[in-house]
Amino acid sequence: MSAAALAALRTGAPETERLVDSCRDLAVPVVERIADEDFTAQWGAMADLGVLRLAGPQAPAPGPVSRSLAMIEGIGLAGADPGLVYALASQLFGMQFPLRDALGADAWRPVADVQEGGKLLCHALTERGGGSDPFSMRTRARREGDGFVLDGAKTFITAAPVADWAIVFARTTEGRSPFALSAFLFPLDLPGIRRGETFAKTALPTVPMGELLFEDVRLPGSALLGEEGSGLAVMASTTAWERSVILGYALGPMQRLLARTADWAAGREHFGRRMGASHQVAARISDMAMALHRSRVQLYAMAARLDAGVPARQLATEAALTKISVSEDYVRMTEHAAALSGVRAFLPGFDLAADLAGPMAALTYAGPNDLLRVGVARQLGLPVEN
Repeated sequence: MSAAALAALRTGAPETERLVDSCRDLAVPVVERIADEDFTAQWGAMADLGVLRLAGPQAPAPGPVSRSLAMIEGIGLAGADPGLVYALASQLFGMQFPLRDALGADAWRPVADVQEGGKLLCHALTERGGGSDPFSMRTRARREGDGFVLDGAKTFITAAPVADWAIVFARTTEGRSPFALSAFLFPLDLPGIRRGETFAKTALPTVPMGELLFEDVRLPGSALLGEEGSGLAVMASTTAWERSVILGYALGPMQRLLARTADWAAGREHFGRRMGASHQVAARISDMAMALHRSRVQLYAMAARLDAGVPARQLATEAALTKISVSEDYVRMTEHAAALSGVRAFLPGFDLAADLAGPMAALTYAGPNDLLRVGVARQLGLPVEN
């Protein structure tokens, strides 16, 4: 697929597109060099490129969120492992941006070096018995003096086996009150914290996933994010941020998938003619291009809203719609590519091998799409329950 043809799908602001290309060009030799390294080494190499640095509000265009999204897209275009790009996007959009917004300068300072790769964050919400229902949470933080004592366990946490700090949600009051939960930010080397099971994954296997176990963990009062009882509000902010733009990690892989599939269809001889001469094949390729275009437009539009200062919580419905749309387009693109590639899509040694599990995981990460649809319907006035 020619550069001109791919450029036709790149309709963003010129400064944004230049940043995407610049980051891609910087990342290509790094991606090749670290291909056989472990996750922590790959993370450090990407951090050295500046991917995790948050631009200030006075930085030149594009805005801070659009700039980070462009860098995530660029390293994906360079061929960085999708699991690594997902983990970077998760920390940027699900933790760094909302934390910088929520914390004062003094509270942000201890974790500010996450931007240089010096610390890795994780977001610990889910429990084995809880799933998507935060009020079923059993992890508890009880008041003791000026601080808290934390007990419980969190599971299915991206980067938990290697993280240095965690945002942890815990119950500080009984019942299902909106003020029953609180959020905490603290280092994971405190006494009483253990790393539990590390899970083998079929989707995005490069980034580790695991459990955190807490037994009589003493937290200072400064570990509390916001006010006691504001955990649900913190959760709403972090999840809205994440759903708005985390699927930026898929943009690079989606473009690479389209390019290689279009090249295959254009050159493959099939029934005495080139495969791409078939209207059915052409329609699939066009649908892939449409999915990519739609996804880019939606994600950069959300980034622009956040750059304009719209609070993430006010974008919750739009964020859910964006996450649903882009994740499902990612899956459809992969299905089209697999159908056109035939058996080669299922042979790991071939250039046309399709990763079906990774895109499918996007339907679940940052909230299952079925539950997000329920929330959207509720905003439209339907009396629907979870």
